[in-house]
Amino acid sequence: MTDRLETKSGMNLFARIKEDVDTVFAKDPAARNIVEVLFCYPGLHALWLHRIAHYCWEHRLRFVGRLISHVSRWLTGIEIHPGTKIGRRFFIDHGMGVVIGETSEIGDDVLIYQGVVLGGTSQEKAKRHPTIGDNVVIGAGAIVLGPITIGESARIGAGSVVVQQVPPRMTVVGVPARIAEPQRSRAEPADLEHGRLPDPMLRVLAEVLDKQSLLEERVKELEQGAVKPPTAKAEEVGRAVTETQIREALQEVIDPEVGISVVDLGLIEEIVLNGDGAKIYMTITSSACPLVDYLMEQVHRKASSVAGGIPVEVTLLALAKNGTSIPGGQRSIGPRTR
Repeated sequence: MTDRLETKSGMNLFARIKEDVDTVFAKDPAARNIVEVLFCYPGLHALWLHRIAHYCWEHRLRFVGRLISHVSRWLTGIEIHPGTKIGRRFFIDHGMGVVIGETSEIGDDVLIYQGVVLGGTSQEKAKRHPTIGDNVVIGAGAIVLGPITIGESARIGAGSVVVQQVPPRMTVVGVPARIAEPQRSRAEPADLEHGRLPDPMLRVLAEVLDKQSLLEERVKELEQGAVKPPTAKAEEVGRAVTETQIREALQEVIDPEVGISVVDLGLIEEIVLNGDGAKIYMTITSSACPLVDYLMEQVHRKASSVAGGIPVEVTLLALAKNGTSIPGGQRSIGPRTR
């Protein structure tokens, strides 16, 4: 009897079911007890029904396999073609609207969220759906199209459309999806923080604005003909520069995320001028702001360009505008003389 209940992986059928249940507890913090998992997790039900459908498909009972798949879709809202090959410890969180095509291949320890589509891009009866490597995380609403390979431990951001290969341990986001951060080490987990995804286009825009700021400052220096020497006394220059001048200069520092200056956003909390230099206290809109260091550097550079040689220090307050704590707490840049 036991031999007949062996799966292709060599595991006893009941051991495989236990592994599936344990996977739910490992990957979903909302899972509270085994009864809830067994009766209230459509991703788990869809996986079990798929195994039956896939068995039928492999043994040329194609209609029976498709029928089971169709019933599974009606019961769970998850459509998995019976021809799909799925590895161990696969988990679909919530799952409504998930569609997985016939020639898709999914490795071990893969986690996907609701609305994910593994779709095809060809009408030929050949490999036309994605191959998903081990430990991959695919965010809600993401679409992966064509016979492409998603490397092991890759992360696909929510709402992304992936049409090209994704190297191992990379994070991709956007439409179409682009690589958003350097390759992670093997030691880093593949968990997906949906609220803190990097934005590659925002990073590029920030770099462009950074270059533009440097060019503008250089043009001003050339127009003036000469820059005040850095040995100028802070007391003398301090009387020349005013808070208004610094604020006007900071109007040119644009937050790429919203396209508005840091002054108009209210991120400059206070500017203090004294004999020791200029101190600028700023905050950010939320603790998840992806360009904190960039904004601090831009504020420091722009203020220094009009300070005429006095030291400038920029301090980021420990609390964001929305009341959340800023990672790393309060930190400063400067002082630095020009």
